[in-house]
Amino acid sequence: MNKSRRMAALQSRMLAGCGFAVLQIDLFGCGDSSGDFGEARWELWKEDVALAVAWLRQRAVGGIHLWGLRLGALLALDYGAGSGEAFGAYFLWQPVVSGEAFLTQFLRLRVATEMIADGVAATGTRALRESLTAGSALEIAGYELAPQLARAIDGLKLAELAPRGAPAHWFEVVPEAGRALPPAARRVADRWSASGIEVNVHTVAGETFWNTLEITDCPLLIEETTKVFVDSRR
Repeated sequence: MNKSRRMAALQSRMLAGCGFAVLQIDLFGCGDSSGDFGEARWELWKEDVALAVAWLRQRAVGGIHLWGLRLGALLALDYGAGSGEAFGAYFLWQPVVSGEAFLTQFLRLRVATEMIADGVAATGTRALRESLTAGSALEIAGYELAPQLARAIDGLKLAELAPRGAPAHWFEVVPEAGRALPPAARRVADRWSASGIEVNVHTVAGETFWNTLEITDCPLLIEETTKVFVDSRR
């Protein structure tokens, strides 16, 4: 939250300054929302998105876009696929390609913590997955991960969540200007395009702010996202 939320807030304020109505939310069990992370469930998060969409429809004029970062991009797509609602576009910041790989990366935090504390990891990611499959919650980086949430994330595949009825603006932060999408991401974008989905890929040079030790910004990401929003209004 202390890294990604700042960038989302900066982007929200920039868009608001351009005349867009923006609602930035904390999902259940995250940030300033009610509940503990251990009580969070994927379906609850989709209900949060539904509440946010309803709130905007009551208070704002015009089409609604869904915008998500990393796993949040998959949440936006998953919600859109099952909602039956029409959206203007999907704005996807660094979408996670595989929920399984994402979960494995998260579990590695537990392994790394054990190595720092004891000099050796007592468990590996396979054993941690087995615990989740058996119905046990895990404490990772100070948060309790429920097996229900882990199972839902594990089954997510970006390739299977292609948006319908609305274009996708895919923003990928790369180490240097001119760098292409990573191969796995490129395959998904190509698959979407082949199925008739309008996919607009935007690569911007900058730091992976969600993953750095210090809090950092990615000004070019905000600049490019704002430009696409403004252009979509013309």
